[in-house]
Amino acid sequence: MTALPATNTVANKEETAVPNPAFVEQLEELFRQRRDVRRFQSEPVEENLVAKILASSCTAPSVGLSQPTRFLRLQNEAVRRDVLANFETANAEALQGYEGDRAKLYANLKLAGLREAPVQIAVFCDTGTKKGAGLGSRTMPEALVYSTVCSVMTMWLNATARGLGLGWISIFDVERLTADLKTADEWTFVGCLCIGWPEEYHLDPELERAGWETRDRKGPIVEVR
Repeated sequence: MTALPATNTVANKEETAVPNPAFVEQLEELFRQRRDVRRFQSEPVEENLVAKILASSCTAPSVGLSQPTRFLRLQNEAVRRDVLANFETANAEALQGYEGDRAKLYANLKLAGLREAPVQIAVFCDTGTKKGAGLGSRTMPEALVYSTVCSVMTMWLNATARGLGLGWISIFDVERLTADLKTADEWTFVGCLCIGWPEEYHLDPELERAGWETRDRKGPIVEVR
């Protein structure tokens, strides 16, 4: 993917225009290719590649430059078993909230790659961070968590560009999970990420293929006041 030229100043209005249409096209294709992946090969991911993906999270915007994102690499087999058991229990409880055909459909969905993904990361937001001195988060504390979400999305696009798949899991008993992982009280759980080489590639979301929901391709809902 062709990088944009690095400049320190904009000399004139013309320089504010995107200089490389091919780059824009590649970027839009990257957006289209990004998928929530749940099916992974068992092949490991090189550590230097994992490090690059994690490092890319630091380029994401964060409120007040607070950079509150915190990662826990889940590598210990006992820890992974606990996380998997937590998901399976929470997922079974979530199933009870559906009835009829919707329940049958939910029961057949694959919603996590926790058994297969070679790289697993629990993502937290440090809501007690002093970095940024509260700029922007004093009036809107949730902006810290939004900043962590930006970090995850940046990593997601980076992984996709390198041919890796990433899946985000949010079906957990969060209180139990944070207790098992012994995290600080100020750390807010955001989700677990599974990263690895995908078994297959699709441009449409898996939930759409499974018949759970249809993506709205008309664009965002915009209201005018």
